[in-house]
Amino acid sequence: MNADQGKTTDTPRVLEIPAASLVLLIGVSGAGKSTFAARHFRPTQVVSSDHYRAVVSDDENDQSATDDAFTILHAVVDRRLQRGLLTVVDATNLHTHARVALRRIARRHNLPSVAIALVPPVDVIRQRARERSDRALSAKAIDRQLTDLQHALDRLGQEGFRAVYVLRDPATVDTVTVRLVPFPGYRSELRGPFDIIGDVHGCRLELEALLHQLGYQLVRDEHGRAVGAHHVERTAVFVGDLVDRGPDSPGVLRLVMGMVADGDALCVAGNHEDRLRRALQGRRVQVSHGLRETLQQLAAEPEAFQARVRAFCADLVSHYILDGGKLVVAHAGLPEKYHGRDSKRVRAFALYGETTGEVDEYGLPVRLPWARNYRGQATVVYGHVPAADVEWRNNTLCVDTGCVFGGRLTALRYPEREIVSVPAERVWFPPTRPLSTPRWTVADGRA
Repeated sequence: MNADQGKTTDTPRVLEIPAASLVLLIGVSGAGKSTFAARHFRPTQVVSSDHYRAVVSDDENDQSATDDAFTILHAVVDRRLQRGLLTVVDATNLHTHARVALRRIARRHNLPSVAIALVPPVDVIRQRARERSDRALSAKAIDRQLTDLQHALDRLGQEGFRAVYVLRDPATVDTVTVRLVPFPGYRSELRGPFDIIGDVHGCRLELEALLHQLGYQLVRDEHGRAVGAHHVERTAVFVGDLVDRGPDSPGVLRLVMGMVADGDALCVAGNHEDRLRRALQGRRVQVSHGLRETLQQLAAEPEAFQARVRAFCADLVSHYILDGGKLVVAHAGLPEKYHGRDSKRVRAFALYGETTGEVDEYGLPVRLPWARNYRGQATVVYGHVPAADVEWRNNTLCVDTGCVFGGRLTALRYPEREIVSVPAERVWFPPTRPLSTPRWTVADGRA
């Protein structure tokens, strides 16, 4: 499942909604949208089309004020989502163009959208319409809205909502629970200290040596394999690219997965884990850059271990926010505007960085130097682009020192800002570009 596409759940008991997201309530007049919103969300979180009709015309039933009302509604939605605030739109939202316009705002701010459709029985709708004293709605108008609702229900699953919830039973509507789910990488309560470890790429022996140097006690199974590592005071954070190119990707996975499971480590997704995930899911990927060897190595492992790897890679987050927001870890780095945001655009940047679409003299992507323009408050630590040494740039640090290419495996001790590294046992994979080449290559030739 990608970051912007979820599943449709009919008559659920619990509605899981991202804590920072856009929620569209969908239903005909009288479906109970306003009652539902008042029951489950704070008044400041709900943006109502009726309210803004009244604001601009002194009459919430004045349909001639609808365009002006939605101009203000969209502006409020935009400002709230820019701030990363949960925003619930209480309107019929029956037409595709209306939903698209609102979802476009959420995409602009890299936040997911959720649809909640309230679909009580038709006889209940008609009874409520007859009983309403604030608004007269003809039977013809009700029929038109019901037709529009069915068209909407047929389309919602293909419109890119993170989740679509359809509530048909009035009893369920009265008893359903809304659970706000924070961005999974938001772990600001974890204060460290941390050891942030660069791209491992299957170099198990070097990883074991680095962990030992950092003061971790390795945990081994009955076969002598490292299946975890523990430090009494510190937590390891891996920047991704655990696999491919090196001699023992399964061994690295076994060690890191054990550390994560035991609470001794965190790990973000690297582009190599992303490719491995897709390959293990049976999707078509280019089997290159060491992936073929990783798949061959995994094929020799028990199916239970392969299943653990599939689940591990699928659960990796795009980035972590740690230490009260003072530290961000992402595989390829992350500009401040993407911190804590959750979209395909954010995940793509965290996995691959940003490129010009061109290639350099080595046939590698020309990367844009996002760190050169970084002015954020949080320290950003990342990997992805190997170099011979580390260098702080505007409160960012790349800890990929090309171990698999014969360089070093490097860790940053945070908050001490101490660099710890171990040399590679050998050149496991010949580098396409010399490690001495600057990380950033841009059109004007500046590093």
